[in-house]
Amino acid sequence: MVVSAAGQWVLLAYRIPRQPSTLRITIWRKLDRLGVARLGDGLVALPADPRTREQLEWIAEEIGEVGGSSNLWLATAASLAQERAIAAEMQQARAAEYRAVAEQAEAAATARPGERSRAVKRLQAELRRIGRRDYFPPPEREAAQRAVRDLAEAIVPGEAG
Repeated sequence: MVVSAAGQWVLLAYRIPRQPSTLRITIWRKLDRLGVARLGDGLVALPADPRTREQLEWIAEEIGEVGGSSNLWLATAASLAQERAIAAEMQQARAAEYRAVAEQAEAAATARPGERSRAVKRLQAELRRIGRRDYFPPPEREAAQRAVRDLAEAIVPGEAG
């Protein structure tokens, strides 16, 4: 996704009861899986599209069900520089995840055949998970995909997993 001057964002402002803490942790983990940008305490953002809006609507509903409060907003950044900074932060987070996948793929290349096969499946699944929250693809994405592809191609046909 390329950030334009008029990029829309969906923002979720929320408050969750402090106790029990498991409720807060559950919501935080769901937000992390979506790859949100944390703009402040209880304020997160995602590039606006029907999918991200729906996902944050579901989380907002869940927050209400646990006794919290939330508001969903559609907004644009006050400046292109602010928008680019948010996008860069999100991109850096995904870049670190992609680097970890590439490193794991390279390490798995020296593993036993069955372990290599399992690693390929696990890393392909991890690439899909990261891809679902990758709104501003970094260059590291291609390197991670290539590393996993190379690992998969190094597996001998019939290699058990």
